[in-house]
Amino acid sequence: MLIPFEQLPLAFPIGRGGARRGAGRKSLPPHLRHTPHRARPVHRAAHPVYVTLRAAVRSLRCQQVARTVLGAIRDSNREHFRIAHYSVQENHIHLIVEAENKASLSSGVRGLMVRIARRVNPLLFRRGRFWADRWHGRALTGPRQVRNALVYVLQNRKKHACKPATPKRRQACCVGVGGGAEIDELSSAHWFDGFAEPIPIAFRSVGPPCVVAPRSWLLSVGWRRRGLIQCDEAPWPSE
Repeated sequence: MLIPFEQLPLAFPIGRGGARRGAGRKSLPPHLRHTPHRARPVHRAAHPVYVTLRAAVRSLRCQQVARTVLGAIRDSNREHFRIAHYSVQENHIHLIVEAENKASLSSGVRGLMVRIARRVNPLLFRRGRFWADRWHGRALTGPRQVRNALVYVLQNRKKHACKPATPKRRQACCVGVGGGAEIDELSSAHWFDGFAEPIPIAFRSVGPPCVVAPRSWLLSVGWRRRGLIQCDEAPWPSE
């Protein structure tokens, strides 16, 4: 016959288990918090999207890294997701993309981010998190918005410290057009036909073609109603 017995109480050490200070995933520093975790808005195929990707490293414009990033951009183009314009800065990338729907937009941008991270991390002998934040996207719904975004992406280098110490380094950063205007080689300017003045024949964006021709009316035709882009235009200061 089984004899019932009384279970002895177990003593747990104080301070173990349960909610405690410092537990859980660590939050990003304030200067790296840009995009809140909110549901993405509904996307319409007729509206191009301006996208910003922020990396946790500042080596994207290094020669080998930049070519690897551009190769990932080229390989990310699909029938339902198309990259029309880009510029690569030290720790972030600007894009103007087209997508057929919300799911295509999200999967296309995420696929691009994964390709870049998997290809660049080994080059820098690093592991772990590559991107500092979620991607930021803004729909461009009118000709003026699209034109402003084109200036911001293609001429974004003018916002940053493009003040090299030597002429050789200056040439590697931007190429002069005349009248003080400069065009960034790590942008899609070579394949852009919306400049008001011809760019030098010697100018060429780094690497092979990475973009596809836009199909939406706003990005191919509509923005031109606001005027072609001058080579000496700079991005608006509000961004």
